[in-house]
Amino acid sequence: MPITDTRAQAIIDWLIGTVKLKIINFEIASSDASFRRYFRVTHQQGQHIVMDAPPEKENTEPFIRIAQQLKSAGINVPAIYQQNQAQGFLLLEDFGCCCFLDKLNSINATELYHSAFKSLQQLQFSSALSQAQLPCYDEALLNKELNIFYQWFLGQYLNLSISSNTKSLLNQALISSALEQPQTCVHRDFHSRNLMFLAKNSPGIIDFQDAVIGPISYDLVSLLRDCYIAWPEEDVLRWMTEYFQQLTKSGLINTDLTTFTRWFDLMGLQRHLKAIGIFSRLYLRDNKPDYLADIPRTLTYIRHICSKYPELDEFNQFLNTSILPTYKNKK
Repeated sequence: MPITDTRAQAIIDWLIGTVKLKIINFEIASSDASFRRYFRVTHQQGQHIVMDAPPEKENTEPFIRIAQQLKSAGINVPAIYQQNQAQGFLLLEDFGCCCFLDKLNSINATELYHSAFKSLQQLQFSSALSQAQLPCYDEALLNKELNIFYQWFLGQYLNLSISSNTKSLLNQALISSALEQPQTCVHRDFHSRNLMFLAKNSPGIIDFQDAVIGPISYDLVSLLRDCYIAWPEEDVLRWMTEYFQQLTKSGLINTDLTTFTRWFDLMGLQRHLKAIGIFSRLYLRDNKPDYLADIPRTLTYIRHICSKYPELDEFNQFLNTSILPTYKNKK
């Protein structure tokens, strides 16, 4: 690729000068919703991914530390072969270009989700991970995430304000539900774009650096009510029930299906509100308009859950009388 930015050139200098690679090809592999970028480098010894994490904006330490913890728990995360934390460069195992989102269809969905369940069980069932020095998904963090929705989607994108009472009732319902759940290791972005389809030991798990100790339903609803692909509700509930049965058998939960479904639904609502805020911020602040295409699917999840629970009635009314009409006119 033509090298037009100084960080890309710095990566190449590091790979050649320090890592001693004889480079054949160097190209952008992907970027994500943060300031990180990923390059694919092909060289005489093989092929790897290079993470570019500008140190003034991103910290590679959590990625390195959590990768070691997940690898020790038997979870298939990329190996880290070389690191330059001062510059924010990591040389990683290459899991290829094919994620679950590229492969999922109505025929293979159950098979692929069952393979994801196995990785999720490793994540949640590991006592070492549950006791790892990870941040807690506490009330402050849950509030912070909901504020992304209020600030960026309602305020900046739609130019709407929400009453303090409606906001308080919504926050109370979602946060209390999250905090009453058993707490376990949470990937936090366990969805189809971060599960890589591999010929062996699939899936490969990426983008785990924001892992926390938090609600047991979080990663499951991230996977099954994915912002990037949607399934019929009967399929979602069937898969959820299958995983609930595994959690019950393992002893990680001791509750009934009705309670777990409520946890699952309200956790999904919290996540989807945050996601819509992030999609709006990526567009308005970071000039990444492609994420706007994921808002309608995510709003559909929100509409469904808000109509299901009486404690969400006030927000549901605001959703239907203010948010949805304004969003429709915005488009």
